[in-house]
Amino acid sequence: MEDWLEHLVAVPYGLWIAWVGVQHFRDPAWFEPIVPSILGSARFWVYASGAFEIMLGLGVALPWFRKEAAFGVTLMLLVLYWANLNMWVNDIPLNGKTYASHWHALRGVGQVALVCISLWLGGFETGQRLSEWILSRGW
Repeated sequence: MEDWLEHLVAVPYGLWIAWVGVQHFRDPAWFEPIVPSILGSARFWVYASGAFEIMLGLGVALPWFRKEAAFGVTLMLLVLYWANLNMWVNDIPLNGKTYASHWHALRGVGQVALVCISLWLGGFETGQRLSEWILSRGW
């Protein structure tokens, strides 16, 4: 992969993810309704996911941690989709507004696109960097 293209994508992508994480601390009440109730304290999970988004987003933006952070972003996006699915299935409003199914489906497509970008940034689309990463840790 060309380094300039990777940086061109990774920096705004990572900073955007970090910015979303900051929003979890600026307005946690906005995120709380979509946290599945089975998890308990919604505020805790909003802060925890925000912290992960900040750390992993900055990690993707910085070339020294990009591979590991991109793997983390992929896992995080897959886990956090549970909240989005909860919002869809239970018709949970945000800012007093509920959304039609096609908007939730579009959000799901967006989530898949974000996962694909993080896989590409981590070099995991071929599996080569993933196997190198696993072997380098002695797994």
